[in-house]
Amino acid sequence: MNVALSFSLDHKCPLLRCCGSLGGKKMREKWRVYQKEVKKVSFLAAPIITVFVLQYLLQVVTVIIVGHLGDELLLSGISIASSFVRVTGFALLLGMAGALETLCGQAYGAQQYQKIGVYTYSCMICLLLACFPISILWFFTDKLLISIGQDPSISSIARKYSIFLIPNLFAHAILQSLMRYLLTQSLILPLLFCSLATLSFHIPICWLLVFHFNLKVVGAALALGMSYWLNVILLGLYIVFSPSCNKTRAPFSMEAISSIGKFFRLAIPSAVMVCFEWWSYEIILLLSGLLPNPKVEASMLSICFSMTYLHYFIPYGLGATASTRVSNELGAGNPEAAKVAVKVVGVLGIIESVTMSAALFGCHNMLGYAFTSDTQIANHIASFWPLICLSILIDSFLGILSGVARGCGWQRVGAYVNLGSYYIVGIPMAAVLAFVVHLRVKGLWIGLVSGATLQSFLFALITTFTNWHKQALKARERVLEENTRQNLCPTSDGSIQL
Repeated sequence: MNVALSFSLDHKCPLLRCCGSLGGKKMREKWRVYQKEVKKVSFLAAPIITVFVLQYLLQVVTVIIVGHLGDELLLSGISIASSFVRVTGFALLLGMAGALETLCGQAYGAQQYQKIGVYTYSCMICLLLACFPISILWFFTDKLLISIGQDPSISSIARKYSIFLIPNLFAHAILQSLMRYLLTQSLILPLLFCSLATLSFHIPICWLLVFHFNLKVVGAALALGMSYWLNVILLGLYIVFSPSCNKTRAPFSMEAISSIGKFFRLAIPSAVMVCFEWWSYEIILLLSGLLPNPKVEASMLSICFSMTYLHYFIPYGLGATASTRVSNELGAGNPEAAKVAVKVVGVLGIIESVTMSAALFGCHNMLGYAFTSDTQIANHIASFWPLICLSILIDSFLGILSGVARGCGWQRVGAYVNLGSYYIVGIPMAAVLAFVVHLRVKGLWIGLVSGATLQSFLFALITTFTNWHKQALKARERVLEENTRQNLCPTSDGSIQL
């Protein structure tokens, strides 16, 4: 009866049939847009994640080779030095280079191709200048480590390793600039192949320098430097000779110098945003050394960090993908397309994190033994799995939303969010739970997760209530260096045109 009535109404009312067909057509068009975006995101995200993993493996291989020397003092020294140089140098360079994701990504979308090359030169100059004070700091590695309670013999090894890593620091500055130059143009395959070639070179050269030439820690540091410089050279050759970079390749000019101020306005808050987050993890690790049983507690926390850090490459890769897609679409004046990109990457992140958490939770009783043979530590890690799975879920949101922030140019807001989340809420809560409530290492982890949860919530609020048309206007103004919006107007399809 209802079916007959519905058919009768449709038959007698052409307007209803027209509305129905229009609604169905809109839904199909919308579905096609999302399908197209899923393909774009997938083809970008998979190689980006692989690139980050390959670059991380350079550090892992170095530690493994030094570990096979059988000298615990050398292994402890290189482990502490790796942590020290990461938070005092590489985090800063990585954060500053994040400004290129905004500038180059939006310039590419706006078809201001020459500006991409100009901004990349500006980034290289700024990052190389930052390397000089960092290098001076690394000469005093031992004194700084001893001042926070580290063993003098371990600190001496850490200083030697840090000093011989200085050439790697300068290579890293150029590499981060070239990576963002290619990433914002979605030229991912060159990054993938160059990273694979670099890792293939690093394994034998590191073994030769450490074992054959008996340079030990010095050989490990020199091998890293040589490998990073090889990566820089390979990417540089690709950029110089590849037709894919013809439009964006620019000769060095005074414009690169004059753009340094514009770069710094984004680079400083971008560096602060990254450093606040990275430093919080190191502070929590240092606090674990003050617990009643520091050897067990610090080991547990270090292993848990290692697990979540290995997974973080996936959300960080998705975040880099979101940054590229959002910045390109905002620069092109397509706010609706930027919004679609955020939704698609977000859904993919949720699926990935839920799947990974379920898989890890299923084998939580065994996975601790992959990192240690100590039954006590392995059992403690097994009891941590609800918190570790929660961290993985939050990290996925955080990695993606941070990428959206870089794509939109919200680094200044991100710096305030990270400051409040970790240093006003997360770390104080961790200290209270660990030392006052006596939850020990579990309290430290709960405090850190609370800070990350607040950080994700604030970024999610900002993203949810964003006026994407206004963001597209700002992006076009930033790229075209206009101070007024009179010449920018939205068209009927929602895009922004001159």
